[in-house]
Amino acid sequence: MSYRVLNFAAGSCAARLCAVLWLLAAAPIGPGNSIALAQNNDAKPADQQSTAPKEGSKDAAKDSAKDGTKETQKIDEFTEAQRVLNGPAGNPECVWLGRRVVSLLWRDDLDTAFRHLDLYDRFGCPSGHIQVTFRCLVLHANTIDPKAADSLNGRVHACWISPALPAAPPPAAAAQNPTTTR
Repeated sequence: MSYRVLNFAAGSCAARLCAVLWLLAAAPIGPGNSIALAQNNDAKPADQQSTAPKEGSKDAAKDSAKDGTKETQKIDEFTEAQRVLNGPAGNPECVWLGRRVVSLLWRDDLDTAFRHLDLYDRFGCPSGHIQVTFRCLVLHANTIDPKAADSLNGRVHACWISPALPAAPPPAAAAQNPTTTR
């Protein structure tokens, strides 16, 4: 008998859900626009619409040129890592994931770092390289500008390529002059 009650309750819930979905599908979504969601409602003459892409094409060309240089720089970094590092630490997938893990660890995003670390291990990348790279990053912490993302990325790349970089000297302390009281 309890089976029938559960079955009835589940059927009633399913019927309610279907009714709600049917009502949502039949209701207009926008202000009077229930079907024509993808149409452009801007009232521009045809000649203005055709000139808009021409103006934006200059910006698009600049953006594509910047993207091209960024992509070239990434490829150069991967080939440099493969040339300098022997073994799997120089593989592009290990370089990309490893640098990402180290950056996430630096920014205290441990959950995401550990998820990336699982992928890093799955690709057969050496986990010891993460440790020595992070150690190098910590030793060079005073050279990282927290406001500039490129500063962190550049330092992570430098430490990934050569984790045995000598530690950066501490900032020079101001020389204390002996004071005399008169």
